[in-house]
Amino acid sequence: MPLSGEAIRLMNYIDDVAVTLRRVLAAVPSLSIEERARVAEHLQQAHPSAADVLNALAGK
Repeated sequence: MPLSGEAIRLMNYIDDVAVTLRRVLAAVPSLSIEERARVAEHLQQAHPSAADVLNALAGK
């Protein structure tokens, strides 16, 4: 069954998020311990999270 335009668009958004996360990972070595902790806290508090999206896709 072919994908709808909306499903393809959403998959492209996910690809964009993955690119952004690769950029974040590439920058991590340049951060101090304190900066890493602040960025980690910010990521943990971001909503919706990837887990929230996965739960929605799984119907949870």
